[in-house]
Amino acid sequence: MATCNPVESTLVRFARHLHARRGLAEATVHNYTSAIRRLAPAIGLLPTPKAVEQQIERMHRAGASYSHIVNTSIALEAYCSFIGRPIKLGRPRKPRHLVRGTLSEAEVTVLIAAARGLRDRAMIATLAYAGLRNRELCRLRIRDVDLGGQTLHIEATKTQKDRYAHIAAPCVSLLADYLRERAGEPGDPMFVSLGSGRPYAPQNLRKTIRTAAKRAGLKKRVYPQLLHSLATALLHRGAHLLAIKEQLGHSFVETTMIYVHSNPEHTRLQYRMYAPSYL
Repeated sequence: MATCNPVESTLVRFARHLHARRGLAEATVHNYTSAIRRLAPAIGLLPTPKAVEQQIERMHRAGASYSHIVNTSIALEAYCSFIGRPIKLGRPRKPRHLVRGTLSEAEVTVLIAAARGLRDRAMIATLAYAGLRNRELCRLRIRDVDLGGQTLHIEATKTQKDRYAHIAAPCVSLLADYLRERAGEPGDPMFVSLGSGRPYAPQNLRKTIRTAAKRAGLKKRVYPQLLHSLATALLHRGAHLLAIKEQLGHSFVETTMIYVHSNPEHTRLQYRMYAPSYL
């Protein structure tokens, strides 16, 4: 009789523990068990505190990203608690990166105009006006679109809370045209693949954006996350930081502050408007 793989057997019990005792979601359990599966050859199934610390040190020396180190540390803490060897690991300071390569309002305009077909124009316009993440757009259902209220209902995900995102009148008009052509039931996906009729996939959305950017003649590398361009545009037009935070679904205003740090022009204009008169 074949011997059961000890690593996989342990990970099955670890996953059961995470589900039943910690109440974690399937995606989180998958991430934790995958991390331990990857580390098991280096630290073993019963790692000592020294072995865990050495693993984290190796990651730092190898230049691993902030998120990779933090996520691995969290998984290791959960696993060590599971095997009865609890450990508390430190967290590196989160780097603050500047937001670069955002699109101007004119560039977003030509991007939408260059899209092929009503569906693609509607998708890009929704990304741009609402500041949605690509997965949020792909998860939208027809019932989530309130044309009269000019809002979109964004369902909660693992990392984002339930919220409403606002859209401007031109986007509402475009979505109304699309929905007349799209038809469908309230529970149906808002955007689907023309061939299969399945919900539009994030990887296909990236291809659509790249194709439209090429047709528009944009030299920048354009990503589906046009929320950066929306945040910058709102900031330039004088929107309050808290309003931008709610529109983008940020949990903390510090995240939204990145756009202020990344736009020295905004600070300069604000200074000129409110600078005191000493002379």
